[in-house]
Amino acid sequence: MTDTIHVAVAVIINSSDQVCISLRHKSAHQGGLWEFPGGKIEQDETIEQALVREIKEELDLEILDSRPLITITHDYQDKKVCLHVNRVLAYRGGAVGMEGQPIKWVAVQELHRYEFPAANAPIIKSLRLPDKYLITGKFIDTDDHSKKLKNALANNIKLVQLRLKPDGLDNSDQVPVLLAQTAMLCRQFSARLMLNIPADYLDILDQSKIEFDGYHIDSKTLRSMPSRNGQLFKGRLLSASCHNIEELQLAKRLDADFIVLSPVQKTASHPGMPAMGWQSFSEKILGINVPVYALGGVAESDMDTAWQYGAQGIAAISAFWNAC
Repeated sequence: MTDTIHVAVAVIINSSDQVCISLRHKSAHQGGLWEFPGGKIEQDETIEQALVREIKEELDLEILDSRPLITITHDYQDKKVCLHVNRVLAYRGGAVGMEGQPIKWVAVQELHRYEFPAANAPIIKSLRLPDKYLITGKFIDTDDHSKKLKNALANNIKLVQLRLKPDGLDNSDQVPVLLAQTAMLCRQFSARLMLNIPADYLDILDQSKIEFDGYHIDSKTLRSMPSRNGQLFKGRLLSASCHNIEELQLAKRLDADFIVLSPVQKTASHPGMPAMGWQSFSEKILGINVPVYALGGVAESDMDTAWQYGAQGIAAISAFWNAC
């Protein structure tokens, strides 16, 4: 069996919010494709040490600070790789292709125009996502819902899950109003909107008149969903709630764009559900190759810990919904 090659990869973003990519030499493995710069981790070298060395050798940049973004394992049949991807937080110098390779600075939303190795695809998914994911919570009425959402969006929330369940509504007539309010506010604050709404509510809505970005499915729906419906999800994101490895694998097979894994820590809302802890969280998501948010007993103050254990960031109800 081929040994896995461990690679340190840098996501370097400049002051114009452009990402540095370089073109692989045609004679190299996956040659002629664009990639995020980096290289093989040598024996007895940490990820951070390898990153500093490789980026200096490849781009003549000095990495001053970085943090984990995502870890990806991929089997090319002729080679197995594990990409340890770090987001560079600070660097010094101007990027130069020290090995003669072309380099470009590209906006994140333009990365789809370039051809990358298959193992790089989850990096692009991760870059398109923020580090905070708001799940809407309890509210008194539509005005209260709108006030809480506006406060959260004003605190730099850029990804929202509108979670509406029958036990949280006075009647189904509230659904169109809540959805219209939420869509309007998300557009106003340039945030993306995911719908987590029972199917019978969706059936009464004219979705062609609603601006939203995708669907979030719970673990029960995930287990009963045989495939990702091409027409329903065309041009839409798909995210899923998971609680164990089996559900994570199901979400991966459905080609979910991102996942929420819970509960990481004890929660007041589900006191009887055992918490998995950060170490177990990290072990469960290894090899999933999909951005995963940590949910359950976590707050924004846990963000650094979440990153260190491989999370995309934090998903929360109370920590973001009731923050103001």
